[in-house]
Amino acid sequence: MSSGGQAFDVTAGLLGDTAQRDYSSKLSLFNAFAEPELRQVVDSLALEPGMRVLDAGCGTGEALGWLCRTVQPHGSVVGIDLSAAHVAAARRGRSSEIAVLQSDLLKMPFAAGSFDLIWCVNTINHLHDPVLGVERLAALLTPRGRIALGQSSFLPEMYFAWDSRLERQVNEAVRAYYRDRYCLSERDLAKIRGLIGLLQRAGFPRVRARTSLIERRAPLEPAAERYLLDAIFRATWGERLRPYLSEEDYAELSCLCDPEDPKFALRRPDFHYLQTFSLVVGDL
Repeated sequence: MSSGGQAFDVTAGLLGDTAQRDYSSKLSLFNAFAEPELRQVVDSLALEPGMRVLDAGCGTGEALGWLCRTVQPHGSVVGIDLSAAHVAAARRGRSSEIAVLQSDLLKMPFAAGSFDLIWCVNTINHLHDPVLGVERLAALLTPRGRIALGQSSFLPEMYFAWDSRLERQVNEAVRAYYRDRYCLSERDLAKIRGLIGLLQRAGFPRVRARTSLIERRAPLEPAAERYLLDAIFRATWGERLRPYLSEEDYAELSCLCDPEDPKFALRRPDFHYLQTFSLVVGDL
């Protein structure tokens, strides 16, 4: 099966994830950018000393330390990720109290009832069958355990304070890129908004939700500028969107994304950026 002239592995994750796939740069940039809001979300879980926590899809591991801090002393935190590069990054500089394993979320090497809380952020949307994924995670919880599913908004749902027409064209281009690259329809991309229903379908009787706003405006702090410039302007937009935009729109977007251009968006005094982060918690 192929898409957009590129080979697409149907045995991989929904977004082409395999053990060789490496998002580590983007993940580290996002975690540094959103750290204040993410740490507030961790604190809102009111974890207690001695609890056992699994970070399912731990990426580059920044949340491992935040979680570990809340369950010490005597608590434990374990991280798993499919990507070998992510596991290597998560292990670097981590406390010896935190174990990081390479594992498929659907084939984890843990016994039933191993964890009091499972933290799973920006991960379930990578699975072909997210309900099955949540069911596999639920099987690892203690009888009164909780699962916390987090999801940051996708690119077409982020808000940039520039020309609304160009923003609309760019969002349509992103959707077209995902359609051609990963065979995903707009409906597929929107499924992850239904985290409440996902937990309900997986058998959680009590589900609650909280959405935080990640808001940045000029002048930007270095972590915000690095994330927006490197993870979005360069690594996600850039040449990927050229085939989906008119020459005029691509030229305008290129100016906004170029630090050497006078129109560079991140140096505009009126730059304003909004992104949401939703956490949905299911209790057994």
